[in-house]
Amino acid sequence: MRFYLTTIILLSLSNIFMTFAWYGHLRNLSQTPWVIAAFASWGIALLEYLLQVPANRIGHQVMNIGQLKILQECIALSVFIPFSILYMKEKPGMDYVWAGLCILGAAFFMFRKKLMGA
Repeated sequence: MRFYLTTIILLSLSNIFMTFAWYGHLRNLSQTPWVIAAFASWGIALLEYLLQVPANRIGHQVMNIGQLKILQECIALSVFIPFSILYMKEKPGMDYVWAGLCILGAAFFMFRKKLMGA
């Protein structure tokens, strides 16, 4: 259980940095040349990778690659939705709900053997 929890915590932190690296410049640096935004994003992305790489190495001890990817997507959506609403001030529509349900379905199928005790 420790491997799962450590992986989830590290991937969650990693996704916070990733989301800011990918989208934060749209709010904070929208008036600057794109190359400055790119370098700022790369700096943030370095922090993301310093968390993501160990998270995947730890997680791979108890999960396969597909499970790690789906877990990351679930976490990414869990981070992105509050980010887009609270930070970017965007209003989510029903597409967020449908996308979330699809990702939850993917998570179910990737983890169903572990969930069902097999």
